[in-house]
Amino acid sequence: MRALSLAEIADVVGGTLHEADPASVVNGPVALDSRAVVPGGLFAAFDGAQVDGHKFAEAAVAAGATAVLASRPVPVPAVLVTDVRTALAQLAKHNLAGIDPLVIGLTGSFGKTTTKDLLATILEAQAPTIATAGSFNNELGLPLTVLRADESTRYLVLEMGAAQAGDLTYLTSIAPARVGVVLAVGNAHVETFVAGAGPEAAGEDPLSIVAAAKSELVAALPSAAAGGIAVLNTDDPRVAAMAPRTEADVVWFGRGPDAVITTVDERLLHGMSAFTLKTPDGSAPVQLSLLGAHQVSNALAAAATAWALGIGVEKIAAALSATGGPRSNSRLAVRTRDSDGVTVVDDAYNAFPESMEAALNATTALAADDSRRIVGVLGEMVAQGTDSAARHRRIGDLAAELGFAALVVVDGPDSEFYDGTGPVALVDAARAGAPDMVVHHVRDREEALVVARKLIRPADVVLVKGSHDLGLNALADALAAEG
Repeated sequence: MRALSLAEIADVVGGTLHEADPASVVNGPVALDSRAVVPGGLFAAFDGAQVDGHKFAEAAVAAGATAVLASRPVPVPAVLVTDVRTALAQLAKHNLAGIDPLVIGLTGSFGKTTTKDLLATILEAQAPTIATAGSFNNELGLPLTVLRADESTRYLVLEMGAAQAGDLTYLTSIAPARVGVVLAVGNAHVETFVAGAGPEAAGEDPLSIVAAAKSELVAALPSAAAGGIAVLNTDDPRVAAMAPRTEADVVWFGRGPDAVITTVDERLLHGMSAFTLKTPDGSAPVQLSLLGAHQVSNALAAAATAWALGIGVEKIAAALSATGGPRSNSRLAVRTRDSDGVTVVDDAYNAFPESMEAALNATTALAADDSRRIVGVLGEMVAQGTDSAARHRRIGDLAAELGFAALVVVDGPDSEFYDGTGPVALVDAARAGAPDMVVHHVRDREEALVVARKLIRPADVVLVKGSHDLGLNALADALAAEG
């Protein structure tokens, strides 16, 4: 973030100073967690459903924060505003206007975080780059990422999430992207999109609702004459259909005949993809350190974006091959225990049909080299609506088809989009498809850990996958640390 005085910040966000020196300067990042505050930073105090940040204002200033961005008075220097979220957006816009990096927005139902990490790896080798940390991609996370950028930042890579129509329009109003990347349209959080569309969308194809929301990114891009670039997946018909919504240049990636950035000679080595990256300017070999054949599409999206920015194929391929595994937590992270050779595959950040199928297939490919047993700890896929049972049943069928030795199926949390039918359908399908498979249906993460410990044998491969609210990443950590 550019250095700003508290007086300047108050002016930008339309706030008032409280017990604060107007000349005091904020020259560090903005934090939502008082434990993440650094000297010279700004602490944003949110009054959330579970935690009221105002209670930690004193701790944040004691840790070095210059002041607190707050919606009510606190006993420390503060900038008081009506709405902290709106103020963060205003501050992010102001910061961006003064530094003018090349902004790249990236969205899609799945693959966003991995693609963002791959693209950041490529761009970091060329010039100073700031990218979204993890999946901090919403109306709070995006401004915080923008506020990490300063005058030295050349590339600003922003993962943009959406749960309903209008979300991407809002995010692009904070950080107008010159390059927009759309990966895929799928069933992630599909029920929230449908609910957000209202009763007038009754009977409409749910994925069409998702696609319309995702297309807001390309619609917001500048024209080709102004340097706008849309990077689109030619293999996904719903993404390909977004091209008429933009006046930007379109760069196609994928495996189809229309793809400008594509691949040949794909193969799996120990469950990880190797291929030849093909561009109009030449080709180069790539060996990813990421589990699963589906990672090729993510790599192509990152490569297409970098190529559109003028980076050569050799540099792109070298950066992709040097990733060294996932940069963000719980995305098909592979850890093997020294004591007994058990390999834990942690893909517990989130779960929906496409990502669940990809994880099951990727884990099977990893285990195939040595014909190892596979144990799956699979949590509910939440927000799947009226099709929840059918989608979970397909996952049970797939686990049976792939020859999983055992499954531990974990119930999801109570929510407006949860009816409990999914885990039951998954269990029933797995048992019907593979009568010899050991299948347990458990209530929560704690029970799942107890059962999994009893099922796992030396040299097994254990996949841990479920929706974020289940917290199965903690279970994966516990299993990986044992032995």
